[in-house]
Amino acid sequence: MSAPFDLAEIKRRMQGAIQALKHELGGLRTGRASAALLEPVQVEAYGQSMPLNQVATISVPESRALAVQVWDKGMVGPVDKAIRDANLGLSPTVEGQILRIRIPELNEQRRKELVKLAHKYAEDSRVAVRHVRRDGMDTLKKLVKDKAISEDDEKRHETEVQKATDSAIGEIDTVLAGKEKEIMQV
Repeated sequence: MSAPFDLAEIKRRMQGAIQALKHELGGLRTGRASAALLEPVQVEAYGQSMPLNQVATISVPESRALAVQVWDKGMVGPVDKAIRDANLGLSPTVEGQILRIRIPELNEQRRKELVKLAHKYAEDSRVAVRHVRRDGMDTLKKLVKDKAISEDDEKRHETEVQKATDSAIGEIDTVLAGKEKEIMQV
């Protein structure tokens, strides 16, 4: 029948766009402490740049604080500098090999900026999903042109691709609404 057309692959690629969105939104500071907040931090360690989680353990001891346990005593200074230079608006307090970070309360203007940024990330994901849909539709058109599938099969598959697209965009909207609610909570 229509072996060259793989709906599962299209759905997998759409899920990839959704996972990327969740990862991006995880890095947005909502006023609540999250280890994901420090994911983008790169530390100059042992002559190279490496992610913070490769030189320290990040924990969330309470809802508005993070603790970074540095494994090597000599790395405390570089980790402190990396967190301050990461432009996250955080200033750690050094206590031996542990850096304590208080998460400041967000003001209304900053919350609105974060919501706008979340909307931008969501739109980027929607565009990625639409690109996957377009690729799927192009594949179907090529299969019909090459007479590998019938026009009836093409229409049926186009409907399946559109349903997958609608489902993925619905999931993106749900994820965005959840994050927006989380950001705007006082």
